[in-house]
Amino acid sequence: MRLVKFSLLLGVFSLLVGCGMEDPAGKLGLGMEAPSLRTKFIDDVGGDLSRLTSYRHPDARMYQYSVDDALALNKAVVIEFATPGHCTVCDKQLQMLKAIIDKYGKDVIFLHMDQYMNPEAFISYRVKGDPWTFIIDTSGTVVFRRPGRLLYGELDGVLGRILAEQKG
Repeated sequence: MRLVKFSLLLGVFSLLVGCGMEDPAGKLGLGMEAPSLRTKFIDDVGGDLSRLTSYRHPDARMYQYSVDDALALNKAVVIEFATPGHCTVCDKQLQMLKAIIDKYGKDVIFLHMDQYMNPEAFISYRVKGDPWTFIIDTSGTVVFRRPGRLLYGELDGVLGRILAEQKG
């Protein structure tokens, strides 16, 4: 009976933290410059979102820019590393992100990086496992990074605070 309870708790814990996430040594930390790299975006695939994401319900707003182009616009950028094709937590994270874009989409650029379609982004940002959320400020500095699923209220609070500080 104890083994069953332990197995159940372990299963619930793995759902809460994400799909195989780890915080690697040599990680990209807060205060560091965000890597600027060319990633695939909607124009590269002729508008075929299935060539950018394994997400069943993609939102085109998350695929408008390559990482390098987004960083060059001097706006806050949210990069979501999520591979919903093998991660149910990632699927839920992207559902939440679609809702928060409605609130912040004019002031913040939102990007989704899928491990299958943009593996070089996972390498450059030193991401192992997913989901991971990075927020980069207008100067290109990582100001937030977190593994695992975020709730709407958590991300809303962080973005509100970052945008208020930038208007300063």
